[in-house]
Amino acid sequence: MKRKIFYQKELKAIVKRYQQKGKTVVFTNGCFDLLHGGHVFLFQKAKKEGDILIVALNEDDSVRRLKGPARPVFPLKERLEILSALEDIDYLTSFPEDTPRKIVSFLLPDVLVKGGDWGIDEIIGRREVEAAGGKVVRIPYLKGSSTTEIIERIKKTRS
Repeated sequence: MKRKIFYQKELKAIVKRYQQKGKTVVFTNGCFDLLHGGHVFLFQKAKKEGDILIVALNEDDSVRRLKGPARPVFPLKERLEILSALEDIDYLTSFPEDTPRKIVSFLLPDVLVKGGDWGIDEIIGRREVEAAGGKVVRIPYLKGSSTTEIIERIKKTRS
């Protein structure tokens, strides 16, 4: 199986090579701590926006700060392994910050993709990507397909 998990510095060189060949680099990010149909839908739609899809995951401490002490459901290593099995994802990496601004600014993808639950002005990295000539794409949100909602449904069935 082709290696998909890379450090950010390695990915910068990969992005540059693809862009020099006229290929479109697509980027999305998130916690992805419990893979579900909404995530798969996002990855499938994102992949159609270009030639390669890079997915960056929040590292465990970041997920805890954003989602609470009981998250992530799966640790980073396992989340990376699970996502590496998905055909639509070409490259994976992670970032320790609570927002993707630093990694988006560093990689400068051609297309930044986020779920439709994000307002256009809420999408972090939008200004950087657009300033570099790229575009931002919002993928429709599948109602009921959030990890938080799924965890709440599981808790209700257990009580």
